[in-house]
Amino acid sequence: MHTIKKLYFFLKKERSVDILHTSHILQNPPFGYTDQPDFFNAVIEVATDLPPLALLKKVLWIEKKFGRRRSFKNAPRTLDLDIIFFENLVMYNKKLTLPHPEYKNRASVLVPMTYKRSKLKWKK
Repeated sequence: MHTIKKLYFFLKKERSVDILHTSHILQNPPFGYTDQPDFFNAVIEVATDLPPLALLKKVLWIEKKFGRRRSFKNAPRTLDLDIIFFENLVMYNKKLTLPHPEYKNRASVLVPMTYKRSKLKWKK
C-alpha cells in the first residue's frame, strides 16, 4: 500500500500528467503466479497531453524507477502500472492494446474503477 501512496505523490509532481480521480486502495490475492503476497490495487485517472505510446514509455520508466524487474511472467513486482483506457481510443499495437485486453476479467481493475469518482485526497 505504501508504494501506491508513494506513486500518487510522485505523479502529483509530474508535469506530464494531472491526477483527476483516485480510487480506494484495495487488497486482493495474486493471480497467475500465486506464490507471492497479496496485491494492493488502485485506479488513478489522469489527464495528459502525451500520446498513447509516449505515455506507455513514461509508465515503463516509472515502473523501473520504482524498482520493477521483469524476471518472468507474473513474477512478484514492486509496481505494475497498466493503461486501461486512453480516452475512447481503440488501438492494437505490438506495444500497446487499448482498451487493456484483460481489464474486464480483473476484479483488481473493475472494483477500484467503481470507486474512482471518490476524489480521495491521500495524505503523506
